Amino acid sequence: MSEPSKTNLSEKLFAPRQTSKETSSLVKLAHVSANPMHNALDGDSETGWYRILRRPQWAWQGIDPIEMEAILSRMANSEAPRTDDDLLDTVIGYKPGNWIYEWSQSGAMYQKTARDLVNAGEEEKAAQMLLTASMYYSVAAYPHLKGDDLAGQAELQANQTYREAMSYMPHQMRTIDVKYEGKTFQAFIHMPRTDKLLPTIVVSGGLDTLQSDLWRLYHDYLAPAGFAMVTLDMPSVGHSSAWALTEDTSRLHQALLQQIKDVPWVDHTRVAMLGLRFGGNAAIRLGFLEPNRLKTCVSLGGVIHSTLTDPKRLNAMPRMYLDMIASRMGKNGVSQSSLTSHLSAWSLKQQGLLARRKIDVPMLGIRLKNDPVCIDMDNQLIAMSTYGGKAISLPEKPLHDAYHRALLTVVDWLKDKLA
Repeated sequence: MSEPSKTNLSEKLFAPRQTSKETSSLVKLAHVSANPMHNALDGDSETGWYRILRRPQWAWQGIDPIEMEAILSRMANSEAPRTDDDLLDTVIGYKPGNWIYEWSQSGAMYQKTARDLVNAGEEEKAAQMLLTASMYYSVAAYPHLKGDDLAGQAELQANQTYREAMSYMPHQMRTIDVKYEGKTFQAFIHMPRTDKLLPTIVVSGGLDTLQSDLWRLYHDYLAPAGFAMVTLDMPSVGHSSAWALTEDTSRLHQALLQQIKDVPWVDHTRVAMLGLRFGGNAAIRLGFLEPNRLKTCVSLGGVIHSTLTDPKRLNAMPRMYLDMIASRMGKNGVSQSSLTSHLSAWSLKQQGLLARRKIDVPMLGIRLKNDPVCIDMDNQLIAMSTYGGKAISLPEKPLHDAYHRALLTVVDWLKDKLA
């Protein structure tokens, strides 16, 4: 794509609009109370913010912590009209102080730097800038609610800058178009080399994650271990937005898994699945449905059972999370109790998969201690339901070490099971 057309796309996408609905006004759940949340994987809900601020996660992905605070500060100091005067990140319209505007402006700055580097022949440095731009655009679109037009445009930019970054990388990236129910979704396949068939890890993040957010997992952990990584968005998110989230959380993963055998760079006899948060639910579920196609499944902080069935935990969910789940299910305007009453159907124990019979696919449940979303019992259920299964709880502090230790543990497990 030529440089002018990129500039025009950016200007066209983010032309000022007063008609665009502000993110927090989209779902309109009735009778929702604002509950605080803190955990190592999801971040913190803070008084005065609609969104859960995922500072550690965003910094880990490549967002500059000082710049992050500057962006949040600009929102806090804005005097523009808000949907809710008590919530700092609800400035209406694409303008200074608006969440999507502020994060996208930083994304555009990195994108421009990348273009200058490309023109100077510094393609690898440009790739790093484009990856950073992609992360900022992804945070701009967070939490990726349906009908959020401005967020959809930021998501498009995240996707475009990510693909462009990959084109300048020594690593190979291809896309896989997967047909399901008459529609198509796109999965990314990353390969550290193409001269031999590689064992492959299918990866999905949570309901607030784009597949482009998983680059660091690949670059720092899976690629050095010699794995290919195939990513796909959870149903209702990103490239998978055509499908609502149902209790069959792994149906798109199953369609992908059945198509992997036709991908020429993948050793389809050595495939594993790794899922984070809701992706963990899909990963473990898929192991029960496709025991002959998968060598192992790993859930990292997975939403498996307790959070979905315990009324106390359900009632303690922050408003943004409830809005996000309602959006994924296509249930706008319902009450909190009506929404949460549906969630027990997502429990893998309630579905009759966990704690009923053992299967031969060894599975790993891994969590950080004091994680309220994935409690130890959920991991024990995973371990008890599979021959060779294991449950591991790791210290959550210091946080950067916790992420690192968890992923090293995952890689060691995958190496052993895919040898």
